[in-house]
This record gives sequence, C-alpha cells and structure tokens, in this order.
Amino acid sequence: MPHVTPIPALRDNYIWAIEGTHADSRAVALVDPGEPDAILAWLARQHARPVAILLTHHHHDHTGALPALLQAWSMPVHGPRREGITGVTHPVGEADRVQVPELGLSFEVLETPGHTRGHVCYHGHGCLFAGDTLFACGCGRLFEGSAEEMHASLRRLAALPAETELYCGHEYTLANIAFAREVEPDNPALETYHARARAHREAGLPSLPTRIAEERAVNPFLRCHEASVRMAIARHDGLPLASGSAAFARLRCWKDIF
Repeated sequence: MPHVTPIPALRDNYIWAIEGTHADSRAVALVDPGEPDAILAWLARQHARPVAILLTHHHHDHTGALPALLQAWSMPVHGPRREGITGVTHPVGEADRVQVPELGLSFEVLETPGHTRGHVCYHGHGCLFAGDTLFACGCGRLFEGSAEEMHASLRRLAALPAETELYCGHEYTLANIAFAREVEPDNPALETYHARARAHREAGLPSLPTRIAEERAVNPFLRCHEASVRMAIARHDGLPLASGSAAFARLRCWKDIF
C-alpha cells in the first residue's frame, strides 16, 4: 500500500500526496490540489516533486493550485472527462486506468456522479480517493447530480473491499457523526468511531483515513436499507417508510438543514 500524506488546505480541505513503491522518494502524485500556498510550501519542505495530478471534480477548492503547479512542473493532469477542467491533459472516465510509472502505481477510475455531474473517484492499492462523493460518516451535497445518481454512486463505493482506506476531500467527520447519532442514537459502532475521531482531532490530527467496513457500520448514507435508518427518516419528516434512492433523498434533505 502506498504512503499517503494529508496536506491541510483552505478551511477544511485535504490535498492528498501519494508516495509510491519505487526508490525515488521525492516523487509524489497529488490528489485535488486546491490551494497553491499549502501545496507549494509542503513540496518545498519535503524536497518533493509532483509527477502527476489526479482531480475528482471541477470545484475550485479541488483545482485551485493547478496554474501554480503547472507553471513550476510539467506533468500529466488526470481529471473527469465530463467536466472540461482547464489544465487537464488526460481526461478519464469509467473503467479507465491512471498509471503513475514514477511511483509504480495504477488506479482504476470510478464515475460517481451526484455531487457534480462528472465526479470521479480513484481506487487502487487498497486506497479510495473519493473527493466529495463519500465522506467519513457522510456524503457530498447534491449540487449537480440527482439523488438517484448519488445513491447509486455510494452503493458502488460501499461494495469495495472492506479494508479499503477512504481518503476524502474534507475534514467534516465530527459534524457528520453528530448527524449520524441523531439518525441512529443506539448504534454502538458510532460510539467507538466517535471516540477515535474526537481523539484525533483534539490531538490536531486528521480523522482520516477510515475504512469501507467502518463506513458500512456507521455512515447513514450507506445504511438507507437498514430498518433503523428508514424508521428514523419516517419519524423525522412524518412520511411513510421509503427505501432505496427515495430514502436516501429524504435523508440528504434532512442533513442539508441539520
């Protein structure tokens, strides 16, 4: 498994720096570089050089450092084919593979529309770089896609191997846990999950990564099929029980005003 380092940026973003298995310890791939100052300072401190950029979607807080990086280095920029991001040299879509030969790494592209219409994730080597589709104990808002699309995207990610490590775009974990506890106050897995996340944040550490197995146990947006979640949704909005994407849509609306 590659070594992955979080680089805090802006208010609550993470830029992920991926180191590979080859001898060149200075080479890194960058996922969603949103702020030039944060990433350029980190690269200088580490005496590192970027050899590839992986973008999950077009929002500026995930792409804002592209001009500065490309002014300083020449490298491939992989990004979603359906979003037309300026600076992308290698548009990617479903089932494409992103090769980073300098690191000895290769990632599968998963199209995960919902947060944006063309959002993609990168999966490989036991890691999932999920951008703003799947968060620790939460999911992204529906800015462009539909509830049906996002629900399908989340079900795909939930079906990945249990030990897959989740690297998402923001430090939203404690706020997401507060909502999850409102939905499932009697879920014992949430207590352990909360204690660990709180301890990490109080120590000034990221709450990430988590694992897909943990997300299946605590993330309400991956648990819309569970009776406890469906009943909580019905109690909250006073409507009949729903399942599938209908339950997800109502849960997402609840979170939007939480």
